[in-house]
Amino acid sequence: MSLDNLKSAVPDYAKDLKLNLGSVIGNSDLPAQQLWGTVLATAIASRSPIVLRELEPEAKANLSPEAYTAAKAAAAVMAMNNVYYRTRHLLSDHEYGNLRAGLRMNVIGNPGVDKVDFELWSFVVSAINGCGMCLDSHEQVLRKAGLDRETIQEAFKIAAVVQAVGATLDAEAVLAGQ
Repeated sequence: MSLDNLKSAVPDYAKDLKLNLGSVIGNSDLPAQQLWGTVLATAIASRSPIVLRELEPEAKANLSPEAYTAAKAAAAVMAMNNVYYRTRHLLSDHEYGNLRAGLRMNVIGNPGVDKVDFELWSFVVSAINGCGMCLDSHEQVLRKAGLDRETIQEAFKIAAVVQAVGATLDAEAVLAGQ
């Protein structure tokens, strides 16, 4: 199970995805914990069993147990928050914005890893889930913490490629009758 297996599974018509997968992960300038937490969180958020099965072992091998758990926690809490906040933002009745969420999100306050890393993982999950309100919120925290736009862009390029590879391989599995 590996990045190489995943790249070899990408069909010829999606060669750009194969090349991008190798470059955004294999040539990333992100520190190892940020990189592999981003890979794990986006693999989970992609909802692709194939992508998660192939990338999770490598992510686990490159992350501390705390970072591994925190990346999974970011994917979990943002799966909830992205639906909630995206819905609140999209509703034309802005009074929903004045109502208390009443949802537990304790892991955001105490993720067990550096808050910048957790914010980055929350950001990339929000990119996959398409929550503009969450993207803006997490991007502002990351910028205030000193991350530059290029670093943030590197993370969301990983999200874009992981999501696209997942969609492509899942479609191929369905078309093959699997």
